[in-house]
Amino acid sequence: MSASQTSAEQTPEAPTLLVKIFGKDRPGITAGLFDTLAAYVVDVVDIEQVVTRGRLVLCALVTQPPAGLEGDLRATVHSWAESMKMQAEIISGHGDNRPRGLGRSLVTVLGHPLTAESTAAIADRIAKAGGNIDRIFRLAKYPVTAVEFAVSGVETEPLRTALVTDAAALGVDVAVVAAGLHRRAQRLVVMDVDSTLIQDEVIELFAAHAGCEDKVAEVTAAAMRGELDFEQSLHARVALLKGLDAAVVEKVRKEVRLTPGARTLIRTLKRLGYQVGVVSGGFTQVTDDLKERLGLDFAQANTLEIVDGKLTGRVTGEIVDRAGKARLLRRFAAEAGVPLSQTVAIGDGANDLDMLNAAGLGVAFNAKPVVREAAHTAVNFPFLDTVLYLLGVTREEVEAADTHDEG
Repeated sequence: MSASQTSAEQTPEAPTLLVKIFGKDRPGITAGLFDTLAAYVVDVVDIEQVVTRGRLVLCALVTQPPAGLEGDLRATVHSWAESMKMQAEIISGHGDNRPRGLGRSLVTVLGHPLTAESTAAIADRIAKAGGNIDRIFRLAKYPVTAVEFAVSGVETEPLRTALVTDAAALGVDVAVVAAGLHRRAQRLVVMDVDSTLIQDEVIELFAAHAGCEDKVAEVTAAAMRGELDFEQSLHARVALLKGLDAAVVEKVRKEVRLTPGARTLIRTLKRLGYQVGVVSGGFTQVTDDLKERLGLDFAQANTLEIVDGKLTGRVTGEIVDRAGKARLLRRFAAEAGVPLSQTVAIGDGANDLDMLNAAGLGVAFNAKPVVREAAHTAVNFPFLDTVLYLLGVTREEVEAADTHDEG
């Protein structure tokens, strides 16, 4: 252990130098700076480097060099920076960076576009909640701009309350999660199917073949708004399908349209070690097919009864309703060996609310107002893969997963 390191550890307020280098980025800048500093027997206390539009800012916090060498260090660093067509600034001070406050959270903000006004409002709300922004990092620039704020000094729940409530009015989506290693631990993502994983309402696809689409759609809309009991509405809608030929199942499977970004979401999650499942108030005749096509780990839905090649107008087995979806989330988590706190649930309707609230992170995806208000966070962009950014996954990781699959 060097003398300067021992001194820094024994005296928290020991003299330090903040060396800042900025200019056009190119390979070798970081190595060159530390090669230059190495001649002065200094220890590295902290390093930060950011590159924005090809411009680099490199900050090195180092211990003070031995007596009589600081002036020479300053001159040498400035000379080196000039030779690299960079600028240098060296600031004397004492000690390390200030300790971060208790309570650390990650705030993900999605905007399309992300305006200066909404960014200012988010930063202001963080400050008023007692938080300090320690770092900001861009996760993606397409199909939305996604940035992540590392915040300390305030607990996660009050920070979430302060930010998420006004997010829609600011024209952005905001997610607030506790920072920590668990965020990128192997987890479980469970999605609703109709109007979430897929663009359609499956029962309406069946109803179109039975000639009763309008009647079914009316009942579906009322149920999703929370105005009707789901189980009663399910039985009422399925009864309208009585007598429909079972051959229609294959036709409906072909008519199902995945939500934009659905394949990318699932493929990326699987590459990152997540397990993925679906729960649906729809039907196993479709979800079983989706499970096979998309490589899902879990799938559960209601089952249309078929007798003698015809739909009977009834469902069989366990009913998957609002409470059932939350129950299945817990079951899937237990089977996957994942704590409930490390699960993510995604849905759009009132019958998804119990599941969204039971999960560690509940995401309302293009949801009804009652769902957006009750969920942990909301995504109001029509691309399902934007959910990845709420999990801290960068666009580069998404593209790497796509490239790997293509290869």
